[in-house]
Amino acid sequence: MVLSLKDRVTKKLLESSIIDQAQLDKALQFQKEKGGKLSQILIDLGYVKQKDLLVTLSQDLNIPLINLSKYNIDPTIIEMVPREIARHYQLIPLSKMGPTITIVVADPLNIFAIDDIKSLTGFDVRLVLADTDDIISAIEQYYGKHTHKEIESVVEEMGEPRIVLSGEEKDLSPQRLIKLTQEVPVVRVNNMILAEAVQLKASDVLIEPMEQETRVRYRIDGLLQNARTLPKSLHEAVVSRIKIMSELNIAERRLPQDGRFKLKIKNRFIDFRVSVLPSSCGEKVALRVLDQQQATLDVEKLGFTGKALEDVKTSAMRPHGMILACGPTGSGKTTTLYSILKYIDSPEKNVITVEDPIEFDLKGINQVSARTEIGLTFAAALRSMLRQDPDIIMVGEVRDFETLDVAVKAALTGHLVLSTLHTNTAPGAITRMVNMGLEPFLISSSVIMIAAQRLVRQICEKCKEPYEIDDEFRNSIGIEDKSLKKFYKGKGCKFCLGTGYKGRIGIIEVLTLDKEIKKLIMDKGSEHELKQLARSSGMLTLREDGIQKAKEGLTTLEEIIRVTVADRKE
Repeated sequence: MVLSLKDRVTKKLLESSIIDQAQLDKALQFQKEKGGKLSQILIDLGYVKQKDLLVTLSQDLNIPLINLSKYNIDPTIIEMVPREIARHYQLIPLSKMGPTITIVVADPLNIFAIDDIKSLTGFDVRLVLADTDDIISAIEQYYGKHTHKEIESVVEEMGEPRIVLSGEEKDLSPQRLIKLTQEVPVVRVNNMILAEAVQLKASDVLIEPMEQETRVRYRIDGLLQNARTLPKSLHEAVVSRIKIMSELNIAERRLPQDGRFKLKIKNRFIDFRVSVLPSSCGEKVALRVLDQQQATLDVEKLGFTGKALEDVKTSAMRPHGMILACGPTGSGKTTTLYSILKYIDSPEKNVITVEDPIEFDLKGINQVSARTEIGLTFAAALRSMLRQDPDIIMVGEVRDFETLDVAVKAALTGHLVLSTLHTNTAPGAITRMVNMGLEPFLISSSVIMIAAQRLVRQICEKCKEPYEIDDEFRNSIGIEDKSLKKFYKGKGCKFCLGTGYKGRIGIIEVLTLDKEIKKLIMDKGSEHELKQLARSSGMLTLREDGIQKAKEGLTTLEEIIRVTVADRKE
């Protein structure tokens, strides 16, 4: 009996004791119920590391295993395989010799991909293996180079500039703008910008008018990066296209406008929140990219560790009280609240949220979108929600005393209330609520936990390397342990596009209101006094938690210095 390729590989994995029969049976049952590739299921379930699987495939199928990041691919080779095919099958052409083209793949068992490449190129196909992440990174690097040329060709298609801003802005009729936004070149430019932002996992897109050009920037892993420049002649048509997609008034160019729209990109729906702001050179557009598939709604994967994770889980299981997530815009507060909701949600509980806007759809949870223009404010929605017999309430943000007052009263009357507050530290949230007009006794009676957080970039695993710091630098950032010298940084590689970073993780300080903290609140203690008392009880500050994560090789000391301030000494 001749074994299939899949059977040969699974047999090899069993013989090598990489997996056992029970794990294989569970993976096969999972495949039967939900479909998918067996190899990917084994990786997703944590039974096999992709590196081990690639080594097994390489040995059994006699296919070379390469480190793709060490190769420079000729652009003429890249052009032989369309970008859509490369992304769909997660492969990339490496070289061509005679009638044979060499293709880098992570899944050599995908015969459909091989057949498509054969019919597309007319060449015989030779396979080599590489890590999936390396292939995806190479696709982003090499195919991304062609985007600028595509935009140039689009501009050429448009012929002479249609809109020119010089001095005062020229008025264009709404009918003329609508006609321009429906033309193929403008649609293509917009689609390229939005698709590239999703591909690069950008959280924000900025389209900014300058005097002579329009600048496009993406916020990737928390930092803005220049993407490209567009001719100024395209600017108003591009902005108007986004306005139409967001159902905004394209004739209004003097006042700020906010909206949102949804696009289907790569077979999944992506939400975009839009803000249009008039400036001296034209309208500036900021788009927030909300990709639900990129969101990690797992409280154990946000960066909470040790005592902080234990305090969060314990507080979340309390029947009533208030939990606050604090930090500046873009620090992951809402993601933290969503993760807590997912952790404690069950069919027996009535969970309602009020948000502005709703960022992610949570299955089984009732979500309300605040609409201040018709009087549906956070406070008004919260009052109505209390008549719906909720067990758990999430308020998107406490912006004023009225919302805070209703939320605190809800927490005091048997509800678990989750919300966000814009403060820099967890103890600072206490001071902020007092300044908003809330009595200290109400804070100590209602609030059970406050988490302040920031997002820092993670070190790229592909190019991480150790290094040692000197005593002067260690003392300057507040590391008291003199034996602690070894830290990590990213050297920069193709996978991280030379930055040394890939992805983000949270650094967090968690303040649990115990008896001593509550007493100090009642005594109107200062923020510094609250912080010192919390630290004596085991709370790690943002700087301390960041240094701990840098020690573990998750991020760099430079990142911690960038997003936190040194703890004040007595």
